[in-house]
Order: sequence, then C-alpha cells, then structure tokens
Amino acid sequence: MAKQNPNGNFNIIATTLAGLEEVLAEELRALDMEFIKVNNRAVSCSGTLRQLYEANLWCRTAIRILKPIRNFKARDEKDLYEQVQKTNWADFLDIDQTFAIDAVVSHSTFEHSLYVAQLTKDAIVDQFRKATGERPSVDRVRPDVRLNLHMHENMVTLSLDSSGDSLHRRGYRLQTNVAPLNEVLAAGIISLSGWDKKSTFIDPMCGSGTFLIEAAMMAQNIAPGLYRRDPYGFEKWKDYDESLFEMVWKTAEAKAKDKPQAEITGFDIDADYVDAAFNNIENAGLEHVIQVKEADFFKTNAPSEQGVLVMNPPYNERIVSDDILLLYKNIGDTLKNNYQGYDAFVFTGNLEAAKSIGLRTSRRIPLYNGAIECRLLKFELYRGSRRTEAS
Repeated sequence: MAKQNPNGNFNIIATTLAGLEEVLAEELRALDMEFIKVNNRAVSCSGTLRQLYEANLWCRTAIRILKPIRNFKARDEKDLYEQVQKTNWADFLDIDQTFAIDAVVSHSTFEHSLYVAQLTKDAIVDQFRKATGERPSVDRVRPDVRLNLHMHENMVTLSLDSSGDSLHRRGYRLQTNVAPLNEVLAAGIISLSGWDKKSTFIDPMCGSGTFLIEAAMMAQNIAPGLYRRDPYGFEKWKDYDESLFEMVWKTAEAKAKDKPQAEITGFDIDADYVDAAFNNIENAGLEHVIQVKEADFFKTNAPSEQGVLVMNPPYNERIVSDDILLLYKNIGDTLKNNYQGYDAFVFTGNLEAAKSIGLRTSRRIPLYNGAIECRLLKFELYRGSRRTEAS
C-alpha cells in the first residue's frame, strides 16, 4: 500500500465508555476533526493521518482510535466470509506479521462475537494461503496488526485499530488499590465536573491517585500518550509515517507546562494507599504538582475558599465498608460543614447509600464503573448563613 497523503481525510471512529461520548466529541473538536457525530460509546469523525496520531496521544477519554476500511451487510456465514475476502488483505498485513480480531456483535443473526471473529480470521488466512501458499499467524495478546469488527443488525464495519493496547493503560501506574478507577473514566469524570484546571482540586479518598494524576495532566497540558511504553498499533501499519509521528510527539512534549498550574491535593486514611499514590505520582513525574497526605477526610477542612472536590467512595462492591449508610451520611456532613464554597462530585455505584449523603444534588450523571451502574452526583456547597452569623 502506498504511503497515504498525510493531508488526506478519512473516516475515524473513537470508542469510549458509556456516558463520556460528549466529552470525547469535545476532545476531537479540539484536534480540529471534521464531521463529528456522537454515537453509543463511540464518536465518528473525519481527519488526517496526523490527526489520527494526535487523537491517540491526546484523547483522554478515548479507549481506541479506529480507521474503518470497509462497511457491508452480512446476512449469514457465507456472506460474511465472502465480504471479508473482498478486501485485499495484503494491503494491510504482511505474511510475516501477526494479527488479531476484536469482534463486537449486537442485535444480529450471529449470536457469538468469538464465532464472528473466527470466521473473519478464516477468510483472511484463506486469502493469503490461496495467493502465496502461506498464512499470517494470529497473536491475541500482542498482535502486529489489530483489526476491529463491529456488527449491529448485520451491518458490519471492519476497521484497523490504530491504538493497539487500550488507551486507558496510560503507563504511569506502578501500584493500584483493590478497586482502581479506569483512567479514561477518571479523566471523563473530571471533565464532566467542569473544573477550570486552575482552581483547587481535591480528592479526599484518593486511593492510588488516579483522579489526582489525571487532573494534574490536564492542568499541566500533558498528553496522556506521552506516558505510554508500548508502541501504538499504527506503528506497524504499512503507511506508518515515522517522521510525522515524531513531529506529533515532539509538539506534544513542547506543549506540556512544568510550572504547577493549580493546587491539587489528595488525602487517604490508609497509609498504604498514600504510599501507592505517591509512587504513581512520582512515576508520572508530577510530585511537584500534586500533594498527597495521610488524613481522615472527616477531620479535614477546605484549603481554599472555593474549588472542586471529586471522590469515589466505597460502594460495598469490591471494597466493603462496615456501615455504608453511616459512611455516606458522614460524607454529606463533612461536605456541608467543611467544604462550603466548593463544587463536590461523588461518584458511586451504591445509589441507595448515596441517599444518606442528605444534600440536594444539582446534577446526576449516569455512568458505569465496569459493569456497575453508577451516578456522578454534583453538590453545590453554597456558603450558608450559619458561617455569616458566627462571624
């Protein structure tokens, strides 16, 4: 396949988590993508090769950046096999390269995504074998070329996966706690909070520090892809433009700010979590931007007049609290009494316990943490009359 014109536009699909589609669309707008359309857990757009590289490096809420190569309808097994063979796979894959297929199937006559992936693999392999007498190998763990097949109501989109490993695996985490928050979800929650990247940001139950690090990366304008250790999927493509990617990478490095832009602080009552958070923060090179302390949230006070507080308290799913209702009541009391002037965001999968917070929500945003249905609850903690009377 000839080198693609880096200025030529093509379709791009960026996948994300349910509830973060609009956030991702904004990120793609910031990269000057065109024809942006929000779908279910995905955003489609049009861009150049440079923008495809930039999306992998810069999008904080994308899981994968896909380049569609064919759309077709597959009524049955024979149809799928024949349609897949209509693509000349030698344009995208060498005989000595490994490949893998991720298939997602919904509302179709095919029931099993693994079966669809197997059938697609057979069609590709058979094409090579017929043409050359040899076949490329499958490597499900670390393939050279990763393909994505999306089938909905028997309409198939076959794409090249430009990301390779999922983009949520940033590369800065050395240690996690028992219920680590997905980095894409953490970044999405911070974006949904509307934090201005300048005012105080607090995570008072910081665990291994994911909210803190994602917030610091935003404030310092650090592209999340700069932490990545594994190569991107597009680096094994036939039209890979190494000098173009080097330019994109160096431009991202130059945009990062070293001087701290905001006060970012984390607390945790567990010394082991504080250590884990600090190790991750240090690994990310952000120890000069983030403060992390061992402290009981219920005994803390706001360090400034206003700011944004984001927390992910236990749900009684993976971390079990002795009295979850009392825990949530204490969260509400502490927010009301000690964090007046702040916008507080509580992300929880225990909607029953959340009622014990006892404060009025100004927003309730549905999200998922893995398979757990969650809400991001916003509490606007106005300065009450009690403080005025006391002064």
